[in-house]
Amino acid sequence: MTEGTTTAAAESGDTLTRLEQEGEIAADYLEGLLDIADLDGDIDMDVEADRAAVSIVSDSASRDLQKLVGRDGEVLEALQELTRLAVHRETGDRSRLMLDVAGFRAKKREELAALGAQAAADVKASGEPLKLAPMTPFERKVVHDAVAAAGLRSESEGEEPQRFVVVLPA
Repeated sequence: MTEGTTTAAAESGDTLTRLEQEGEIAADYLEGLLDIADLDGDIDMDVEADRAAVSIVSDSASRDLQKLVGRDGEVLEALQELTRLAVHRETGDRSRLMLDVAGFRAKKREELAALGAQAAADVKASGEPLKLAPMTPFERKVVHDAVAAAGLRSESEGEEPQRFVVVLPA
């Protein structure tokens, strides 16, 4: 191995270790929250796309975890921010951790990828830019990725919370 390759491998290992540590801190925080709220759930940790990914899942068909999702994922968004703050408090570093509860984000990601692909197809057919409804940063990222995968460009416009994606023709 060359020195550059060794350095890159060490940095990659350091990043993975740091992200795993973020996941462990988040899991501890969320387990405490579940205990306080008297909710049943298991914590799954992973690293996806250079981010710590933590999921709260349940074996039961209970709708208890839906309380942590809220209407349109509003509670989930807030819980994710609180969890990121807990990680920041422990590590001193800003976290990009992604939190999912009861598969809500995974399902939302599939729906948004389909929306982005359909919007790209519509723009290819019409040749006109297409403005989508306002979305959260997570939602916009998924749509941008789907549009790019379809071979088109997109950009975000507007101010939060009314920021939206515009799909542009080639």
